[in-house]
Amino acid sequence: MANTVVVGAQWGDEGKGKVVDIYSERADVVARFQGGNNAGHTLVVGGRQIVMHLIPSGILHSGKICMIGNGVVVDPGVLIKEMDGLREQKLLPEDVRLFVSEKAHVIMPYHRRLDVARESHNAGKKIGTTGRGIGPCYEDKIARVGIRICDLLDAEVFREKLNRNIEEKNFYLTKLFGEEPLDGKAIYEEYLAYGEKIRSLVADCSLILQREINRGSRILFEGAQGSHLDIDHGTFPYVTSSNTISGNAACGTGVGPSAIKNVIGICKAYTTRVGEGPFPTELNDPIGEHLQKVGQEFGATTGRKRRCGWLDAVLVSDSIRLSGINGIALTKLDVLTGIDKIKICTGYRTDNDEFYASVPANPRVLASCRPVYEEMDGWKEDIRNAKTLESLPGNTRRYIERIEEITGVKMALVSVGPDRDETISLYDPFYEH
Repeated sequence: MANTVVVGAQWGDEGKGKVVDIYSERADVVARFQGGNNAGHTLVVGGRQIVMHLIPSGILHSGKICMIGNGVVVDPGVLIKEMDGLREQKLLPEDVRLFVSEKAHVIMPYHRRLDVARESHNAGKKIGTTGRGIGPCYEDKIARVGIRICDLLDAEVFREKLNRNIEEKNFYLTKLFGEEPLDGKAIYEEYLAYGEKIRSLVADCSLILQREINRGSRILFEGAQGSHLDIDHGTFPYVTSSNTISGNAACGTGVGPSAIKNVIGICKAYTTRVGEGPFPTELNDPIGEHLQKVGQEFGATTGRKRRCGWLDAVLVSDSIRLSGINGIALTKLDVLTGIDKIKICTGYRTDNDEFYASVPANPRVLASCRPVYEEMDGWKEDIRNAKTLESLPGNTRRYIERIEEITGVKMALVSVGPDRDETISLYDPFYEH
């Protein structure tokens, strides 16, 4: 079997939740490998919308093993609330097993407070953080002072680490930002209680994954955000705090890279972005409003309106190179229905007439880039009932084929509507291609 990674090929919000949900039907194990509850994966099942932030989207399928890997930063309060919510809605199959890596780092209250304080003091220079404490938690991980899931299960170790961190974080909060200090004793009691609630879920996920790989199980590695929010390869500094590209699937779960055979890149049929940062194909016009309204483009985590624009094939092509994407899952194609002329960005030009076929690293240069477009005829027909590529209108097929030609990668899946069954699946991702 070919274990598969699913990554976003743009700036996130590409529809990974639906694709992971579909692929989870064929998977035995679904493992989340990075990010935190700053991600929001939206699924529509039988017309019912479900949003998950930490738990892998495969949790809705019976008989699966789901994992939150060591590369994820975990807010235990959010995790518990999400689990309780799924139980209340009777969406959690009894035979699903969920594991949380003992090595995953914990988002603490001071991480959230510092996140919000920094952003509020950066007037005019905001990054667009969700305020969930993701960045500060990853900072502590790199500084080797972070608190891990396993620490919550050892009262003395947790007390020692927390006391050291509270002293430092309260200094920042009070002296640098003029904020109120945090109560270390209250945090200690709250998080010890969280540790007890999730104790049965905590495991060495690396060992479990290797056991399943040895058995020939089908593994689906689930990423969050998008390739151009990668801390190293994204549009820095307007990025997230983790590596979002496929290479981190190995690091973030504890398996070797040889375990991964296929990489599916999720690509929306147009481009969106939440928060700050350059966006060459952004449309501040009626078409942009159409995409935002018809596509219901609101952040699943923050509720913020997403900025919308034409498909940027420069972004997608960079993602294909960075992640080794060998199959594209094209989403929200139906949102383009009714637009007379559709454009694809195939390059950038600056005011100095410099041409870029890849995304420049300098944000000032990227902000000066103008898109070079190809224009294609749109379609009026409703495509949401299409079950094959052949049943799509001719102009819709030509748009899909042109994306394949520009990127050099074939379609693995085409989504023609939000529901599970509004999908054209072209091949099984768990076989080598």
